[in-house]
Amino acid sequence: MRARIAVAVVGAALMLAGADGPAEAHHAFAAEFDADRPVNFEGVVTKMEWVNPHVWIHLEVDLEDGTTESWAFEGGTPNVLFRRGFTRRSLQPGTRVVVDGYQAKDGTNRANGRDLTFTDGTKLFLGSSGIGAPYELRPEQPGR
Repeated sequence: MRARIAVAVVGAALMLAGADGPAEAHHAFAAEFDADRPVNFEGVVTKMEWVNPHVWIHLEVDLEDGTTESWAFEGGTPNVLFRRGFTRRSLQPGTRVVVDGYQAKDGTNRANGRDLTFTDGTKLFLGSSGIGAPYELRPEQPGR
């Protein structure tokens, strides 16, 4: 009897300990980003984080007034981006790119990236096709 109680207590503790894990970290597009607030920036890559559940691209973006500011763009999962043509060497610090996407609802300098365009015109799809993402973010859309 004591063994069953001990197993139940340990099992419950393990389930509670996992409550802050990856399942809670992943989110729907609409939970964090605003489809009605598109952004488009040209800038220089300062860092690329290949982390789960989403890759983050950090840019020093050029503003119309000639100043710059730091932005972070969320992309798909590392595996999805690898399948779309990205490698760990695709976006080295100092690479100039154009990124468009949708700003975070909280107004911070974060966005869900849709497309990334290199200076040679090569375009890579960044966006998620997750629940709540605008229709045009879905790669299966005709003409994409």
